[in-house]
Amino acid sequence: MKKYIPHIVAVFLAAFGLLTFFLSSAVIFDLFGIRAREGNYVLFIVWANFISSMIYLFGAYGLIKAKNWTTSLLLSSAILLMVAFIGLIIYVNSGGIHETKTIYAMVFRITVTLIFTILSYFIITKKKI
Repeated sequence: MKKYIPHIVAVFLAAFGLLTFFLSSAVIFDLFGIRAREGNYVLFIVWANFISSMIYLFGAYGLIKAKNWTTSLLLSSAILLMVAFIGLIIYVNSGGIHETKTIYAMVFRITVTLIFTILSYFIITKKKI
């Protein structure tokens, strides 16, 4: 069972990445009318999510191949999201129009990214020892 854990985590990471890629690209490129349904979206947050989606997909590959750079890559995504979240807080406090769900979604996304980062660290480190 233990040998399947990296693959299971990689599948969840890839699924999360694909979902993020679809939703963020649909807002950026106005696909399927999703932009109108999102309401007052914050474009730099959508772009941060889009970039993170690519990182998630590369991270899933790195997990399966047990590449040393995987943890650093996922950590860079977490840092990107944290910087974007700080920007969002500044934007909101200066009167920027936003949806409240964006704040909750960013907290969720940062938490999930940190969990995947920690999992990749333990999976790859344990495999290398």
